Amino acid sequence: MTAIGTNNTASEMVRSATSNALRVAARELELYDTGDVAGADEVFAPDVIDHNPATDAASGIDGMRASIAAVRDGFTDTQHRILFQQELPGGWAVLHWRMTATHTGDAFGFPASGNQVDIDGQDIMRIVDGKITEIYHVEELLKLTQQISGGAQSA
Repeated sequence: MTAIGTNNTASEMVRSATSNALRVAARELELYDTGDVAGADEVFAPDVIDHNPATDAASGIDGMRASIAAVRDGFTDTQHRILFQQELPGGWAVLHWRMTATHTGDAFGFPASGNQVDIDGQDIMRIVDGKITEIYHVEELLKLTQQISGGAQSA
């Protein structure tokens, strides 16, 4: 098993990953940074299971494409930094990450605010034959909506 505490960007981790599973896991975050919706085909299995989908999200890879597009359309200067990653038995990988961006487009029902955002999240994903087949994810969505709406900031 490989465990790495880091503060590298997703792109840096794609280039320096010590295993294919960690490379694929970092590439998933890089898709959000670049807005590369087409890249979902190289990272996700067509029937990927998202255990925490957004309300009314499409299933499978279409849901992942929509999620990448939503971040691309709502934010600019998006950057994920991987704070911790670990490869686990059975093809599983865990990432703890921080995302920073500027809210410059319609996102989550909020019109562009120009506000900076800074949230953390965790992904647990199963990687089989070089593709993500299952993903569990948790993001600080309350904190995100507070930051883009100009509401109270949590410490």
